[in-house]
Amino acid sequence: MGKTAVAEGLATAVDGEIVSADSMQVYRGMDIGTAKPPPSERRVPYHLLDVAEPGEPFSAALYQRLARDAIAAIASRGRTPIMCGGTGLYVRAALDNMHFPAGEQTSATRKDIEAVAREIGPEALHALLSTVDPDSAALIHPHNVRRTIRALEMADEGVFYAEQAAGFAQREPYYDARYVGLTIQREKLYTRIDARVDGMMAAGLLDEVRGLLDAGFRDALTAQQAIGYKELVSVVEGVATLDEAVASVKQASRRYAKRQLTWFRADPRVRWLDVTELSTADAVSGVRELLESDEPRQPGAR
Repeated sequence: MGKTAVAEGLATAVDGEIVSADSMQVYRGMDIGTAKPPPSERRVPYHLLDVAEPGEPFSAALYQRLARDAIAAIASRGRTPIMCGGTGLYVRAALDNMHFPAGEQTSATRKDIEAVAREIGPEALHALLSTVDPDSAALIHPHNVRRTIRALEMADEGVFYAEQAAGFAQREPYYDARYVGLTIQREKLYTRIDARVDGMMAAGLLDEVRGLLDAGFRDALTAQQAIGYKELVSVVEGVATLDEAVASVKQASRRYAKRQLTWFRADPRVRWLDVTELSTADAVSGVRELLESDEPRQPGAR
């Protein structure tokens, strides 16, 4: 039982549709490693799955536009939009009144910066950011190339990463939404993560990675967020053994789950439900009780 199963159960009970808030499930072909529900097993409509190629840049700003379009379409049918996923920035981009710099990630500026990054390396690129925008550089780890590139691109647009980061603490809702977080006892969570990774391997994750590499998506798979893919690229390329890679996937997944919990616990609007000993049906009932304890709210924007 996971959040997707609970979201599906809730959507079935309240005549809803699911809007995925997972930064990796937007990519086509990245199915097993992102735990994307197979089409044949989906009991309700899903949105924001398979909307981009793995090598295609995808930003929080683009997610915001697509998610709000999906929410509007769902509401226009008289159904309930249910957002499900652990990418906290995407949840806030869609549901809060967040503003992003104009421009697309495929701009000439982005391509120029990426070329510089390949030539000079991450430390020198971060040093360049320090000269252009020292406040933003202080917030970004020198090895976080993707974020360093984005900060340089934003500076070129006249908007600064540090200023946007400061705005994260301000939670001005765009929708009158309600938030429920699922929590589970840590040891059981880690056991479930390990079992899920083993299940992904049994389902053919290594072959999925090989297929994506053959399609030319190596750079996308080795991006920082692609847990379960970048580790197996090392296996295909002969750099690591399969056992080493699987252990790395499990460790990275546990760390990511911890970061997700830290992100959402910082939001006072989230009401928490411990599902450690609950079945999916009981978890759905618990979520409904939390939601029904609030005043009824409409899905439309403010």
